[in-house]
Parts: sequence; structure tokens; C-alpha cells
Amino acid sequence: MTFWDVVNQGFIGYYLIGGTDERTGIALIILSFILCIASGYLLGSINSAIIISKMRYGGDIRSSGSGNAGTTNVLRTYGKAPAAMTLGGDALKTLLAYIAGTLVFGIRGAYLSCFMCVLGHVFPIFYRFRGGKGIVCAAVMILLLNPPAFLILLVIFIIVLVSFKYVSLASIMVAMLYPIVHTWTLTMGKFMISRLWLGSTAFAVLTAVLVLWRHYPNMKRLWDRTESKIDLKGLISKSKKDAATEKSDKTKETENAEKARSDKSGDEK
Repeated sequence: MTFWDVVNQGFIGYYLIGGTDERTGIALIILSFILCIASGYLLGSINSAIIISKMRYGGDIRSSGSGNAGTTNVLRTYGKAPAAMTLGGDALKTLLAYIAGTLVFGIRGAYLSCFMCVLGHVFPIFYRFRGGKGIVCAAVMILLLNPPAFLILLVIFIIVLVSFKYVSLASIMVAMLYPIVHTWTLTMGKFMISRLWLGSTAFAVLTAVLVLWRHYPNMKRLWDRTESKIDLKGLISKSKKDAATEKSDKTKETENAEKARSDKSGDEK
């Protein structure tokens, strides 16, 4: 078994290709589906935003700001560092779901496990099925399974965000275009559309529908012009200010340390 055999078929898929009786084959396929669904969903249910808000701040992020357990709300409520930790946690669990699905049933298992990770993030069993909107998990899923589509959608996301300053609008536009861009990137290289790619398009549609459904309240606020914008210039200037403050603090600490050493040296003399 080679590395590409694992990526394409997974361990169970590779075993099935080797030949087995019908009853065993059906049992293994069902087992692979259960493993991919369970691993993806349980990983997705580990919500970084809720964990960080409770452990570091003694509260629940779902009771603050927009009420969403996601990176953007953490950024607005607690700041950049917790938001970066939230983003990293969501990305990591999606990566683990991808690895688990791939090992079990190859690329097909990866699509199933990653989609279930997004579903688990939106409806986490550990937090009474009240989670985030799945943008980061969906983005990492696309990055791992279709890098060309990810790059195209990332450019679109940045253009919409910079132009209109709405994270939700950028997310909605990308979700709407995802199935189209996904299918186009798979066929533009004159690939033959097999059952695998038709199946992947189905997962792309399901992911897009889930993300769009979770953004329905944002759509209403965008229509009513009550949606909150993100201050990109403020974030950049604040980052520069924080960096300057940190540099100033370090300089003061160095000066104080040198002064202390000088005073100690004077006392010894």
C-alpha cells in the first residue's frame, strides 16, 4: 500500500479493492461511514470559541456580541489573540477530521468527515447544539480538498470584505459561489467527471446550504442595514499601536534592568 493508495481509498477502501465477499464488503462500507460521520461530528462539536471564553474569561461567548460562537464574535468581544486561538482551534479540528476520514475511506471519507465537522461546529452535541456558523471549518475543508477553489474564493472574500466591510456579506457570497467554483475547478483541467466528483459536488452544495442557512439572520440585518461592519483600518492601526506599546515596554524594562545593575554596582563599590 502506497501513500496515494491511502489518500485515494483509505485503509478500508484499499481492503475492499483487494476483493472480499459481498456481506463483508457491505459491513465494511457501513463501518467506514459510521467512523467518518462520528469522528467528524465529534471533532466539530469541540467549539474553540466557547472553550476559550469560559476558560479565560469565565463567560460564554454566546451571551456576548452577536451571540455566535465563532471567530468574528470573539474578535469583537475579547480581541485579536483569543480570536486567533479560536481560528486555530477550528482549523485544527477540521484538519484532524480530514485525516481521520482519509485514513478510513480515502477522499470520499475525507469529504464526509469534513462536512460532518462543519455540521458539528454548527450543532455541537457538547453545547446543546448551539454553535457557530461554520465559516472557518468550511474554509479549511475547501483548502484541504480543493486548493484551487479555495484560492479563488479567498480572493472573492477579500474583495467583498474590503469593499463593503461586512464579514457576513463576504461569507454569504463565498458560500453561494462555492459549489459553482468547486465544480468548475474540477472540470477545467479536462478531468473526467466520475461518481467521486459528482459526490464531492453534492457535499459542496450541502456545505453551502448549511452556511447560508446559518447566515439568515445576517441576511435580514444586511437588508435592514443594521448589520455591524468590521473596522479594518482600526484593526491595523491597533495592531501597530500594540506593537509600539510592546516595544516601548520592553525598552523600559531594559532601561530599568540596566539601572538596577548600575545601582547594585555602585553599592558594592
